[in-house]
Amino acid sequence: MTLAGFLVLLVVAALCGALGQAVAGYTAGGCLVSIVLGFIGAFLGSWLAQQFDLPPFFSVSVQGQDFPIFWSIIGAALFVALLSLVSGRRA
Repeated sequence: MTLAGFLVLLVVAALCGALGQAVAGYTAGGCLVSIVLGFIGAFLGSWLAQQFDLPPFFSVSVQGQDFPIFWSIIGAALFVALLSLVSGRRA
């Protein structure tokens, strides 16, 4: 994977993480946290989809690496909701 492809993948993960935070209604941090949440969401969402035999709705291929957009947003929202339950709401 080239540097440009990796940067595109980071931007996609950041957008998915930010959307997951917006869906959950809880902000866990800035841009780097959104990137991490996007990747955690992709892992968690893809795992949940595989467990329930759900199809991939929308995924983006960046230089041969598939990134599940829909499941990443769902997984990030679930993970952020869990974080908000554990840590409490920020004022």
